[in-house]
Amino acid sequence: MTDLCMPPAATRFSLRGLAVATIGLFAVYGLSGGLARAADPGPTPASDGSKSKHADALKEITIQAQRTTDALARLAQKQAMNVTNIETYNTIKQMPDVTVAEAVQRIPGISRETDEGEARYINIRGLDADLNSTTFDGVQLMPTNNASAFGGYRGVALDIIPIGLAGAITVTDTNLPSQNAEALGGTIEITPKTAPPDGKPFLEGRIGGGYEPLRGTPIIDLQVSGGTRFGGTGTPAGGVSAYSDNPFSMVATAAYYEDKRGIDDVEPAYIGGVGPSDPLYFAINNLQQRDYELHRKRYGGGLDLGYQPDAGDQYYIRAFQSGYGENYRRQFFNLLPDCAAAANGSGHILDTLTGATNQCSSTPGPNSDMQMGFRDERELDKESLYMAGGRKLFSGGQELDYRAAFVKGTWHKPYDYDSYFNYTNPLGPTSPISMTYAPTGEGHTPLYTISGAPGYLAAANYKLGSFGNSSAYNYDQEWSFASNLDLPVSWVGGSSEDLKAGVSARLRKKLESYFQTSYPTLPATSLAQASGGRPAESYYDDQYMNPPDILPGYLQSQLGPGTAQPSDILFDDSQYLLGQEKVYAAYAQYNVQWDRFAVVGGVRVENTHDDLGSYALVTDTSGNQTAVPADASHSYTNVFPGIQARYTISHDLQARASWSSTLARPGFNQITPNALVDLGSGQINVGNPKLKPAFADSFDVGLEDYLPHAGILSLDGFDKQIKDYIVPDQTGASISFFGGFADALRTYTFNNASHSYARGIMLDYQQELSFLPGLLSGFGLGGNYTYVDSRLQIRPGEYAQLPSSSKDTWNATVYYKHDGLLVRVAAYGVSADLFTIGGDPSSDVYNAKRTFLDFGGSYDLDEERQIYFNAQNLLNTPHAFWQGSSDRPIQREFYGQTYQAGFRFDY
Repeated sequence: MTDLCMPPAATRFSLRGLAVATIGLFAVYGLSGGLARAADPGPTPASDGSKSKHADALKEITIQAQRTTDALARLAQKQAMNVTNIETYNTIKQMPDVTVAEAVQRIPGISRETDEGEARYINIRGLDADLNSTTFDGVQLMPTNNASAFGGYRGVALDIIPIGLAGAITVTDTNLPSQNAEALGGTIEITPKTAPPDGKPFLEGRIGGGYEPLRGTPIIDLQVSGGTRFGGTGTPAGGVSAYSDNPFSMVATAAYYEDKRGIDDVEPAYIGGVGPSDPLYFAINNLQQRDYELHRKRYGGGLDLGYQPDAGDQYYIRAFQSGYGENYRRQFFNLLPDCAAAANGSGHILDTLTGATNQCSSTPGPNSDMQMGFRDERELDKESLYMAGGRKLFSGGQELDYRAAFVKGTWHKPYDYDSYFNYTNPLGPTSPISMTYAPTGEGHTPLYTISGAPGYLAAANYKLGSFGNSSAYNYDQEWSFASNLDLPVSWVGGSSEDLKAGVSARLRKKLESYFQTSYPTLPATSLAQASGGRPAESYYDDQYMNPPDILPGYLQSQLGPGTAQPSDILFDDSQYLLGQEKVYAAYAQYNVQWDRFAVVGGVRVENTHDDLGSYALVTDTSGNQTAVPADASHSYTNVFPGIQARYTISHDLQARASWSSTLARPGFNQITPNALVDLGSGQINVGNPKLKPAFADSFDVGLEDYLPHAGILSLDGFDKQIKDYIVPDQTGASISFFGGFADALRTYTFNNASHSYARGIMLDYQQELSFLPGLLSGFGLGGNYTYVDSRLQIRPGEYAQLPSSSKDTWNATVYYKHDGLLVRVAAYGVSADLFTIGGDPSSDVYNAKRTFLDFGGSYDLDEERQIYFNAQNLLNTPHAFWQGSSDRPIQREFYGQTYQAGFRFDY
């Protein structure tokens, strides 16, 4: 990049003032100090011995990722030809973020999907996680947990990766031809920690703990990273001066985080076919009072080995593994009204709980409409990556890089026991039970009274009604190979020109396998036996009472592992999937820069071939079901052109414009004719072999003003025109061959929408207020806002925003630093987004709007040691979903706050 001469002060003020006025932010511009020059990180060792930092700051981040400064990251963002945002580990550790998912949510254009009290999946500019890519050092990561919001199962669950494994996180909003085209919304790149180029060893980490008051449970938080260069002639007293001094490098990272989070959850389900004007709009057919206990042990480890004998040759081996093991225990009290609802005229609804007259259940039974249930599950998630590669710099400036990698995501469920105890009325099986309720509880949850059911909280009145077990082992793995050649050229007289070309191959394999067992004969076991004499418990901030909890492990010890019945085998076969996907790609990309203007353009070609194996269920004339092999294959080639430009108005002010093209391939399960069943959610996903990939043409125009101390003021407008967006459709079909689960399940398939779009703006502002006098100079402000206007035809003639697309997403930060003290308060908010498309507007499900508030504080004991205190979720924000309207919640769970404290070191 050519350094630009500064224009006269008056001229520069006019240019910057005009630019800021253009985006309508006069007040913010006034805080920027007007004439101040953007901070420059200063010289650093070059990555190849000949290029300066100004040649490619993005490469410098990969060289010194473990201590990348905010100023260097901002410079890399400034130099990038596409729209990117970079967050360094130095910034990440200032907040109480535990995983990459929590850290990346603070970047502009990002919204998060929460599960189990943590950020899990990440959406980019309103596009669902299944439609985006996540890479580690450029290698595509694989999914682990098959539970993404819209059933594509391509989204990477980022709660699996501790922040200690990341040196920096980069979000790319506009794709270059050199990047994988599988990024409809964008790409999240995790840059690993690498050895310092100056030869000095480093050791950093933290020793901490914490507390979660909802269940009164502790936290253990440990992390350490260390690295050095060695070999050759050693390190001279004046530092490394030649590659032969320390040609070898090594960095190792380890992280461990353990918590025992509790969750209070309420999940009503509503009678269908009624609108908001109907007095029975709030009538329920089910109410579950769920009391969760999660014991999660998260771990991560990484190793980076390098060898660079001279300026022209570099070789590396990298590996990382992260994951968690979790015991997930869901106790829940289940109320099943008979759907004989009637309004009493005073805002309350009357119903019965007799079971014998149940109009909702396909198999009513006397006095079975109150249940105490327990789901006891063990889950193991793991992501593993191994890669080797190198780089060759030739004397003429040509550069060749190459790598081979293997990555595997696994999800193993050793057991998943489900048990139900049914209430037996002491007054007799035909004695009427009535329920009166209204949506007057927290967040419009139902409050109720029950009459005619003495002792309905007493354990002695519940008898074992059903018990089952299932296990699963899934994996998604990929071998990949890539090579790129960068050639300096002089074709049009630019100050710098290069032609980059490359080829790659990705060979992917996915397995889904499930195993269910049943217990055809159950003993007459009471809840009093299974609960061990525990009392009924108050729950949900004393809004509800639940019968006693079922003891973990009790029924397993009494009944054993169970046996596989014919219906269980059908269950297993219906969910089996073995898929292979091969993607071969080639691209050419030309980059040229003149004094103030730079442009990059090119084209990428990708050929995709997949082979899919599964089982389809066939029903004969007698009603008997069998599983028969159902195979499918697809092959297609796509071309992805694009061009992106950057114009430097002044040293710190630049404009951007771009056009890029990307795709999102269907998930394996979305294009196979098998059925993926989740009894916990009561949902079945059935594939559609005719499903096509989704494509997007993305257009961006932006303006960026780089402020002192790594600050920024930017505006970006974007428009994604999408073809064949993949949308889940509720078919309403019922599958009833599952032992012990006779009620109809919500059944979904997948189709392509003809045309949709996502367009909007991203605003970003970050600034230290160092120009203020005295102690006030330690203050800083930051914030970003993303508005997304999206459109999708969800039913004939009916349109809605894209699934997972929130209209408004924002972050706001205030911080203060002085004399070793740093305190930061950060808020994150997002508006409601469409989560499930139903058969009509009253059955559409939305993820409710939510606002989170976090605190991060630290104090430097000296240059190498620090103490910290963090707090998460200070507002105790619930995770809520509503159906039809925001006053009809179908899930409202909360977790309480999380407090962390400890000691950091950095040597």
